[in-house]
Amino acid sequence: IGNDLHGSPLCFPDRREAWLVIRLEEIVMIHDLKRQGLSVSAIARQTGLDRKTVRKHLAGGVKAPVYKPRPPRPRELEPYEPYLRDRIALYPGLSGKRLFREIAAMGFKGGYTTVTDFLRQCRPPRLVQFERRFETPAGRQAQVDFAQFKVAFSDEPGVTRIFWLFSMVLGHSRWLWGRFCPTQDLQTVMRCHIDAFDAMGGAPSEVLYDRMKTAVIDEDAEGIVIYNRSLVALLDHYGALPRACRPYRAKTKGKIERPYRYIRQDFFLGRTFRNADDLNLQFREWLDTVANVRLHATTRRIVSEHFAEEQPALTALPAAPYNAVLTIERRVSHEGMVSVGGNLYSVPDATRKRVVEVQNHPREIRIFEDRKLIAVHPVLDGRNQRRVDPSHRRLAQPRAATVPPPAGLEITRRSLGFYEAVGRRLAGSEVRP
Repeated sequence: IGNDLHGSPLCFPDRREAWLVIRLEEIVMIHDLKRQGLSVSAIARQTGLDRKTVRKHLAGGVKAPVYKPRPPRPRELEPYEPYLRDRIALYPGLSGKRLFREIAAMGFKGGYTTVTDFLRQCRPPRLVQFERRFETPAGRQAQVDFAQFKVAFSDEPGVTRIFWLFSMVLGHSRWLWGRFCPTQDLQTVMRCHIDAFDAMGGAPSEVLYDRMKTAVIDEDAEGIVIYNRSLVALLDHYGALPRACRPYRAKTKGKIERPYRYIRQDFFLGRTFRNADDLNLQFREWLDTVANVRLHATTRRIVSEHFAEEQPALTALPAAPYNAVLTIERRVSHEGMVSVGGNLYSVPDATRKRVVEVQNHPREIRIFEDRKLIAVHPVLDGRNQRRVDPSHRRLAQPRAATVPPPAGLEITRRSLGFYEAVGRRLAGSEVRP
């Protein structure tokens, strides 16, 4: 604390220090008035202080006054503090609202924040457990998930579309495969699985899924997960088992969750794409030249080299491709198109039946008329698309060319009246007996 004897006193933000500055100013004023020749009584009248107080400060010199500490005031919560300490010691997780209600029923009249301030001091600190990293053996597990991306293609200026990135990452080597898809339907999921297994040259023992609807249908009362039967049949064909991660535990799938941020920051942002094909073409190139050849920050291994060591541990691909069939009936439109999965596929012009049989394979659509194969189309991604096989449409028959008259032959022009007279004569000859 300090002050200027010939100027204004210094100011302090604290209330107690500001009060001391005022008292020091009064003490300085007492000594200044004394130097001017005023008596103790005159100083007391001018300052409004008692004469004993004036004499005391004149005898003590210019120094900050010392006061006895105030006696502690009784706190309203004090009678209940032992009870709160005992409750917190037995049950550290009890909430402040619960304890406030308990002591309010015992007669406490104070506020809720008074209780929480005390609990914050006496509650034992929480023990934060360190996370344990789970490393999977080679060939044991792959993790699958979708992430949403909003993209504007240069071929469609001003239009923003939502695409879903399907990703599969091997838990041991962190080798990554992915594809941008316009939908998350079951056929898309199954095609992506087939292509991912083909790309890695085998299949892991199990595939870990989030609670995505195309994988996990439900969970019964005993906690048994019910998987999509079509997906289970696909994985069984490749010798793999489905596994669902625990609800609300995204860290269980950390190996697939973290790459999405890496893909968004290192690949997606700042690029332009003409269309969906160009998007996936650039993504495959990035996987081959950047993502799968980098030094992984966790394993401290080159991903592609690590994958080369893991690949023999994968289950070998089956000899026959997966070819499950979903057979449905569809009506042929007046344009010669059949609707399957929100897309239109053509049938030949020679099709006579108005209802045909459609076999929905993972990679292609096969259309039958009277059990005879009449059309085969690759499955279109997304919805509201059309595919017309050029061989299904007959070419229009060209009109016969008009033969010009021989040179030098003059064609006589007659009036319409001439032809009308000829018509009347012919009509009269038909009715003549």
